[in-house]
Amino acid sequence: MAVKAIDGVFPAGVRAFYTDRLGGVSQGPFQGYNLGTHVGDVPSRVAYNRALLKGAIGLAEEPRWLNQVHSTAVSCDSQLQATADAATTALPGQALAIMTADCLPVLFATEDGRQVAAAHAGWRGLAAGVLEATLAKMATTSVVAWLGPCIGPTAFEVGAEVKDAFVDQHPEDSQAFAARGDKYLADLQQLAANRLARLGVRHLYREPACTLSEPTRFFSYRRDGQTGRMAFLILRKD
Repeated sequence: MAVKAIDGVFPAGVRAFYTDRLGGVSQGPFQGYNLGTHVGDVPSRVAYNRALLKGAIGLAEEPRWLNQVHSTAVSCDSQLQATADAATTALPGQALAIMTADCLPVLFATEDGRQVAAAHAGWRGLAAGVLEATLAKMATTSVVAWLGPCIGPTAFEVGAEVKDAFVDQHPEDSQAFAARGDKYLADLQQLAANRLARLGVRHLYREPACTLSEPTRFFSYRRDGQTGRMAFLILRKD
């Protein structure tokens, strides 16, 4: 697949895509279509893969890549930040990109298609409020949201401290955790969906694939340790 268009989700005038690990030129633990420059891959191979991505999507300029640190910082047109875990733009043709290898990618577009956003939501950022911060920068909750492939609810084993980080804020989030011995299985997509619902987001779509469970298709940090990164992109058309 390599690059897949996300069709039938966002308003007219918005384009969105995501990648898997198929294709590309990276080798070893990064085998395939690695787009992360920070994981130890050969820089020229990552650059070639990123060039392939630009060509596949038809981008005239480089996407806005972020240095992701599990924060709630949001880069926006009036205050660009290289280190952030979400970005938003109203500029036509400007692609926003986030990378994952188990964490949850969330793409947004306003219902009129005039503004888009992308957020990287690992459990820490999710609990801290990265989705709330993203929508605050967009200044609306009248959005379409898409939750992408991430580590799934039968694979994401966490300790009690992770459950407490959510349930202490919202007791109803306990339903997104299933006990397994002295650990829990967490449903990252459901935790995100709960937060978006509380914010009033009405249009929500999900791609339920589990990154850990499909090693030939997806990179997974929890499964492999040293590994590559997939990309999730959204933009307004020129």
